[in-house]
Amino acid sequence: MAIPHAAPGEVFDARPLGGALKNTKSTTLIRAQQLEVMRMVLPAGKRVPEHSVPGEITVQCIEGVIRFFVNGDPRTMHAGDMLLLGGGETHALEALDDASVIVTIHLAPTGK
Repeated sequence: MAIPHAAPGEVFDARPLGGALKNTKSTTLIRAQQLEVMRMVLPAGKRVPEHSVPGEITVQCIEGVIRFFVNGDPRTMHAGDMLLLGGGETHALEALDDASVIVTIHLAPTGK
């Protein structure tokens, strides 16, 4: 069964999960030809290893606290903080508290 994503023009909820945070899984909210938006739910102590993606990304901390590494350089992000990364930049993250973040990825166009 296909996972439903928001359709163009559809309103969806990206507010903090609050008490539901511990029982919610990460999910893709939008998947389009050149854009993907995900809500990542990270329990305290969860680490996402160093990686990169070809397109630019934004990361917005919705709730909790995370440590976000850009080319090995740590930044602490709290609810409401947001950052932009250029395509190909190496990054990793670690949840310092239970947290959720919205990640937007500009997907590289597929071959012509």
